[in-house]
Amino acid sequence: MKIVGVTSCPSGVAHTYMAAEALEQAAKKARVDIKVETQGSSGAENQLTSSDVANANFVVLTNDTNINGMERFKGKKVVQLSATQIIEKADAVMGKLLTLNKGELK
Repeated sequence: MKIVGVTSCPSGVAHTYMAAEALEQAAKKARVDIKVETQGSSGAENQLTSSDVANANFVVLTNDTNINGMERFKGKKVVQLSATQIIEKADAVMGKLLTLNKGELK
């Protein structure tokens, strides 16, 4: 399973990067391939390519503000939560996505 994500918060500092790290750690524990783009105060980092998005089973958006480039995700399965929710519940979110993905494979 492959997941892409974009994190952003109003100040573009702490929560943006904490949410990205929480997603990456949860994916590592679950042995899921993930790439997370951060849209922080210094601009977009680790930008998702069109190939990254095309190959993703799910898109996780952790935003409390507008995310640039939302059109990239048209037609994809998108989960959208606040940065705080992801920081607190990244493992549970990853587990739910794994369950959903297994259901699709049947």
